[in-house]
Amino acid sequence: MIKVGDHLPNVTFNIMTSDGPKPKTTDEVFKGKKVVLFGLPGAFTPTCHKNHLPGYRDKEAELKAKGIDTIAVTAVNDAFVMGAWRDATNCGDKIDFLADGSANFAKATGLTLDLTERGLGMRMKRFSMLVDDGVVRKLNIEEGPGAEASGADAMLAQI
Repeated sequence: MIKVGDHLPNVTFNIMTSDGPKPKTTDEVFKGKKVVLFGLPGAFTPTCHKNHLPGYRDKEAELKAKGIDTIAVTAVNDAFVMGAWRDATNCGDKIDFLADGSANFAKATGLTLDLTERGLGMRMKRFSMLVDDGVVRKLNIEEGPGAEASGADAMLAQI
């Protein structure tokens, strides 16, 4: 599993643009930037939709005031779902929505979560990380069902 001090794996996410899905590599997201990345089991799922994402959206200015260049979210969903979730949550350009539809990032980082028994298949653990030029500087993985350790307030306190 990924840990503090590790470089992020080289993977390609997909993002939704006005021209449809477009690839975006790890380097394009993280190289030369300070990025807060948070991941979660799935777009529109209750805890993710009501508790996790809104904190980062609402604390965007505070995070950026602490030197964060980009706030990004990833989940094992396709770019169409992630784009619809961005629009439904009024995130605009506050957060980059990185689709990990085939779970390539989740697998490469060891952050997979098997929810097959619940009918959701392979997903991603709930986490947050501070990434500086592609290197993980802080890592918070939720052990329970909530979004406290990986939420925006916890990340703000660590920066």
